[in-house]
Amino acid sequence: MPELLERGWRVVATGICFTLFGLGGLALRFVAFPLLWLLLREPQTRRSRARALIRWAMVQFVRILCGLGIMTLEVCGAERLERRGALVLANHPTLIDVVLLLALIRDADCVVKGALSNNPFTRGPVAMAGFLRNSDGPGLVAAAIASVHAGSNLVIFPEGTRTTPAGELLLQRGAANIAVRGAFDITPVVIRSSQPFLTKGMPWWRVPARRVHIRVEVREDILIANFPAAATHPALAARDLTHFLKDYFAKELSRASA
Repeated sequence: MPELLERGWRVVATGICFTLFGLGGLALRFVAFPLLWLLLREPQTRRSRARALIRWAMVQFVRILCGLGIMTLEVCGAERLERRGALVLANHPTLIDVVLLLALIRDADCVVKGALSNNPFTRGPVAMAGFLRNSDGPGLVAAAIASVHAGSNLVIFPEGTRTTPAGELLLQRGAANIAVRGAFDITPVVIRSSQPFLTKGMPWWRVPARRVHIRVEVREDILIANFPAAATHPALAARDLTHFLKDYFAKELSRASA
């Protein structure tokens, strides 16, 4: 009986968090960001302050998730995210992965789904922070490279969407193309959930039997110099790097669960 009540509370708490997230997005869009437009004239400064505000909001949201007993969080190697101009690639097991990384990374840029630009709860933050959209077409790679060169820490999920419930990693080549053509080392982040939680196709009210534990581990950089074809055959190098990343994340996730 106590377990049933505890699980019921987590369903209610998850609903509360989704509501707070939506209200927070509206508050940023209609209150905080208009003030930034009025007070800050320089676009780059305005964007930087918007990203700082988003990071603060994500930190608070993660604290609420943990405080309400929905999840626990463990972070290892966070000091590697304190640099500027990093290309951060992560696997994508849950809906809140981007929330976790935006809470951990200063001046984070990220590649988001184009649909988020039209969502009333997220369009404000996406626009004010200058986040890149995966619907931007051929110009996306160049824009991503420019973002990293400008000092932003660019977050990309190479899968493009959440991992399937079967756990198979299906990586797209966009992230590898950015790394190869920009000559960027990669900061890999391995995210692991102790139980299926807000996975692809899972409704928010289907909470796990027990409180979920999420571990975020920032690993040592993957050096682009280890892919010598990058300088002369970028398309071939991007293909090889994509295969390498798929094997890398699969191996790391298998090791973490062993």
